[in-house]
Amino acid sequence: MARKILVTSALPYANGAIHLGHLVGYMQTDIWVRLQKLRGRECWYVCADDTHGTPIMLRAEKEGITPEQLIARMHTEHSRDFAGFHVAFDNYYSTHSDETRLYAEEIYAKLKTADLIDVRSIEQHYDPVKQMFLPDRFIKGECPKCGAKDQYGDSCEVCGAAYAPTELKDPYSAISGAKPELRSSEHYFFKLSDPRCQDFLRRWTSETGRLQIEATNKLQEWLGHPGENKLTDWDISRDAPYFGFEIPDAPGKYFYVWLDAPIGYMGSFRNLCAKKGLDFDEFWGRESTAELYHFIGKDILYFHALFWPAELEFAGYRTPTQVFAHGFLTVDGAKMSKSRGTFITAESYLTQGLNPEWLRYYFAAKLNGSMEDIDLNLDDFVSRVNSDLIGKYINIASRAAGFIEKHFAGKLLDEDFHERLRTYLPDVALAADDIAHYYETRDFARATRRIMALADQVNQYVDHHQPWKLAKHGGKERELHVVCTTLINAFRLLTLYLKPILPKLAQRAEEFLNIAPLHWSDADHLLPPSHLINPYEHLMQRIEPKQIEALLAVNRETMTTPELPTATPPIGTALSTPEFAPTITIDDFSKIDLRIARITDAQPVEGADKLIRLTLDLGGNPAQRRNVFAGIKAAYDPTQLIGRLTVMVANLAPRKMKFGLSEGMVLAASDADEKSPGLFLLSPDSGAQPGMRVK
Repeated sequence: MARKILVTSALPYANGAIHLGHLVGYMQTDIWVRLQKLRGRECWYVCADDTHGTPIMLRAEKEGITPEQLIARMHTEHSRDFAGFHVAFDNYYSTHSDETRLYAEEIYAKLKTADLIDVRSIEQHYDPVKQMFLPDRFIKGECPKCGAKDQYGDSCEVCGAAYAPTELKDPYSAISGAKPELRSSEHYFFKLSDPRCQDFLRRWTSETGRLQIEATNKLQEWLGHPGENKLTDWDISRDAPYFGFEIPDAPGKYFYVWLDAPIGYMGSFRNLCAKKGLDFDEFWGRESTAELYHFIGKDILYFHALFWPAELEFAGYRTPTQVFAHGFLTVDGAKMSKSRGTFITAESYLTQGLNPEWLRYYFAAKLNGSMEDIDLNLDDFVSRVNSDLIGKYINIASRAAGFIEKHFAGKLLDEDFHERLRTYLPDVALAADDIAHYYETRDFARATRRIMALADQVNQYVDHHQPWKLAKHGGKERELHVVCTTLINAFRLLTLYLKPILPKLAQRAEEFLNIAPLHWSDADHLLPPSHLINPYEHLMQRIEPKQIEALLAVNRETMTTPELPTATPPIGTALSTPEFAPTITIDDFSKIDLRIARITDAQPVEGADKLIRLTLDLGGNPAQRRNVFAGIKAAYDPTQLIGRLTVMVANLAPRKMKFGLSEGMVLAASDADEKSPGLFLLSPDSGAQPGMRVK
């Protein structure tokens, strides 16, 4: 029976940019899906932006736009970044859709009918200033275990303790800074502790092949031993104000984002079905024989391997065939860091002109199908890509093509080459099944090792036969033609083996080879006799270390301003103040020319996440206008700055930046501690005029 496959990747949250850590999962999924399609299988790959929740609502409010406008903008940015790294979704949609609402309401209704929904009153922290109940991550205070200050409402980042937000000491709202009040509210719960759910999940998580061994072991810890009941009911509702879907017949109550987020897989596929004429039930119905795979990060295993299959099972839908979890990304052995420039966004990588397939290859060479973290070692990144892709794989084509073009008018040998290739390079000719198996089992590291070992064999064949010497000696033309035809056919096979990882490079190689797009079945035959190839053009550039240095520099540059935090300390609490700078004299101070300036224009800077380009007027004369780059985008919408007065350093030496010349500096207040309440642009009192000096 022909395989029918539906694949999803974890939904990126519509509240931030895609970064290299995100791309690990999407590249892994894309490579696996491309292999399935190359093998002729019906395989659909869907995803969507995860668009609901309090953070979306608050960010939109801060930017002065609606949540719908925010998620539309983020959808455009995410789609651009994924396309830039050749992640080829069949449908990239949004959870804020009619289709997702339809299935969320239907699944909820079926769970309710099955007596798996409970309504009970709970006590929660309420922000009296913001007039809203606070999610755990929007409450901060002193850890009840170790006493560390400014910890979140669900866990302590200092001692690692987990606790209820009501246990925090001296809690405050991370939104307004107000001291929260405890108030009661009715909430809706999915009864995950019900014996039916417990029994089902014990069976489902222990079925062979359903999960990786590490994931199965982790889930058994959460489930407990047979007879134990360690799972608790899951709160699936939130109170207004909230951006999401309102629960039917429950005014002011909304589905918690984690209820409708995985349902977004169904919504995105339903949308694709309408476009392609597919049968939704053939993939999601209880009797479906199609395969359903979820690729996720290990941090969301709990939701995808407990809540999600239980929802589907008791709502009458099929459950996933397998859930594949991957690890996190570190850079040079450490967590990604804004201060070191290693918190690298997808956009910055692309705008710096780095080839996305360099990263696809490097990640593939590290991924082995387990939940282990992978490390982007930047020195190794440069070395491996240059050695493997340029020095081994592309080297084969570049060494043979010139001789074919110069000596044989671009034509290969006029005979069938199957037996010759199997004689000279048998491993290359017969490796397709093994490599396909490595891809299928997500052991991409083993696939790349095998492919590069084959490339080594081909290069050894080159060194042994030395075509440059054959070309110099008369009477060796036929032997030269045999050697170069062997190399071109071997290069074609290596291109096929690498195509799931390097689709664009493979396309360029296909154009050079003058062939139709390769499919996996093409491994069974070679290029025909007297086949004409095109003139060779270099297929890929080497990575230069200076490109990596520039990438780190631009990410340091765009991240220098502290993020505007979601929290402010409680009202009446003193801010931590940095140590004062060394004492200066009045003469030192008089050297600084501080001026009132009017912001006549403010624009976001393309390619910089934090910078705004300000045009400042210091007195009405066009000659007194200054261009200044300010790292304040995290705190201010550019459109809201136009027309306001501020204070600038007018005699600061101009600084040449990647984006242009910055001719001064605007002044802003912030706390030195990264947990500061934010960034505040200085404004003069009313009556001050542009050009006035601040003394």
